[in-house]
Amino acid sequence: MKKITSLLLAGVLVAACAGCGSKGGDGADVKSEGVMTYAEYDAAALESEVVIETYVQAKQSWWEDKATLYTQDKDGGYFVYNVACSEEDYAKLNPGTKIKVTGYKTAWSGEVEIIEGAFEIMEGNYIASAEDVTSLLANESELIKHQNKFVAFKGMTVEASKDAAGNEAAFLYNWDGSGQEGDDLYFNVSLDGQTYTFTVESYLCDSSTEVYKAVQGLNVGDKIDMEGFLYWYEGVNPHITSVKAAK
Repeated sequence: MKKITSLLLAGVLVAACAGCGSKGGDGADVKSEGVMTYAEYDAAALESEVVIETYVQAKQSWWEDKATLYTQDKDGGYFVYNVACSEEDYAKLNPGTKIKVTGYKTAWSGEVEIIEGAFEIMEGNYIASAEDVTSLLANESELIKHQNKFVAFKGMTVEASKDAAGNEAAFLYNWDGSGQEGDDLYFNVSLDGQTYTFTVESYLCDSSTEVYKAVQGLNVGDKIDMEGFLYWYEGVNPHITSVKAAK
């Protein structure tokens, strides 16, 4: 997972895990003239310029007048990476805020994102409800169509990971267990005999958040329900914002 080397978490805790318990809005999502629908954005070639209108669902980070945002409209999700953004404007990007983004569509290790962008704040508000995609986990070609949306996974089982010393663990600090508290958390979960790796992205939900602590408290064999953003890294690698015992 890519990381910027230095980071100012300006207000991240206010927006971290913003999707948890969110509710979808009503009414048509009308695009302005010259703005792509999600279908047009999805069909656009990589490295081409795109213009979208979307709604902030969570803020990952701000540093040196650049922000990284999880956003969504009523048709799809958009990961906006390092968009030009003043600290003053970053503070205005509350969950649900509508923005118009102009940038370039690209992909990094399977994650489709918008880079080298600029944005403007617009009138409008929308917070997405978590879409249950549990049944799509075994069908990657269908699951990827929901990339970057706020989603839910239900009734999954915590599986063992191997830490840096080769011992079994319910979670790891960093992907290989080489980290410490405050770093990203990686943990394995299974469904129908298939195992997947999920992540608590520490820039989004740091060690003070409920989800971070919930993952630290997991045991192998626990049955859990989760919510988060359908990030992609060499395959499905959701950024989880909520973990609870399965209902």
